[in-house]
Amino acid sequence: MRIPAATLRRFIADIFEAAGTSPAEAGRIGRYLVAANLTGHDSHGAVRVPRYVQNLKNGEVLADRTISIERETPVSAVIDGNDGFGQTVTPQAVQVGIDKAKASGLSAIAFRNTGHLGRAGDWAEMAAEQGLVSIHFVNVRGSLLVAPFGGVDRMLSTAPFCMAVPIPGRPLLLLDFATSLVAEGKVLVASRGGKKVPDDALVRPDGQTSGDPATLYGDLSGAERNPENGGGAIRTFGLHKGSGLAFMCEILGGALTGNGTCGPRAARRGAIRNGMMSFYLCPDLIGDPAEIAARAERYIAFFKSSRPAVAGGEVLVPGEPEARTRAEREANGVPLPPESWASIVAAAQSVGLGEASIPAAA
Repeated sequence: MRIPAATLRRFIADIFEAAGTSPAEAGRIGRYLVAANLTGHDSHGAVRVPRYVQNLKNGEVLADRTISIERETPVSAVIDGNDGFGQTVTPQAVQVGIDKAKASGLSAIAFRNTGHLGRAGDWAEMAAEQGLVSIHFVNVRGSLLVAPFGGVDRMLSTAPFCMAVPIPGRPLLLLDFATSLVAEGKVLVASRGGKKVPDDALVRPDGQTSGDPATLYGDLSGAERNPENGGGAIRTFGLHKGSGLAFMCEILGGALTGNGTCGPRAARRGAIRNGMMSFYLCPDLIGDPAEIAARAERYIAFFKSSRPAVAGGEVLVPGEPEARTRAEREANGVPLPPESWASIVAAAQSVGLGEASIPAAA
């Protein structure tokens, strides 16, 4: 099934307003979740609604929070998200980094204690809209999902990495991925009837690879998907390289920021929290923007001139897949598997929304 993006945004906003957030926060949650779907990052999109609702009900995330700046210099800040929704407190923290970089040329922001901050690419895009290069290392305290290279036990979070470089006059160069072979949300989507994950995305306790979501979640017969119930783990991408980058995301996003790292399991306390170490740079600190753009364009043209490996194929630069998916889904609607849609409707009903509030388009 496909649902118009505007319809889905409004429905998600209605759910969170009914759940107890302000209309403004509900609108932000709807906007950012659907933005993830539009770019093809369905793992960070509408499928998250039931978990977000449950987190709010349980007090694991708090509505309508404001950041606190714990430590600050002209070019840096340590910022606490105060357990707020990532879609509310993260843009506040990112704006601090943007303002400092625009004033001084560069900045470093250590951000901690936020609920799920969504698609990291949103925050790189926010900085790029104001002309800034940015790099983001993210960790997830309280979430053990991924096995390191050479192991089968969960020792890492999905530890996202993101960076973006704006080039005037062309679509944003944006690299945004989980350091796991697939994001946990993609396993969640697959478990609800969506796109399958690769056959080697997961690893069982015996070391055998798997594409079965039950490896991560255990029994799939019920509505709940809890990774605590599964005995397996997600694998990192790129063998030792992805494992090493994931490790550094934990060190920078977790240990350095003060957010805390993902493990060990026995020492975990409280709700899952994201940490993010971000760096922002004004390109004109390095050189003339026009000359930078010209050099980049020459290389992009060279890069894309490679002969495709498959007949009819194409070499793409970072950001192009997302841009194309966004255009297609804005025109044709957001695809949602029936089981994912049913879980969102159930979340809506759990906060008191009746049949009249469920989009007729669905």
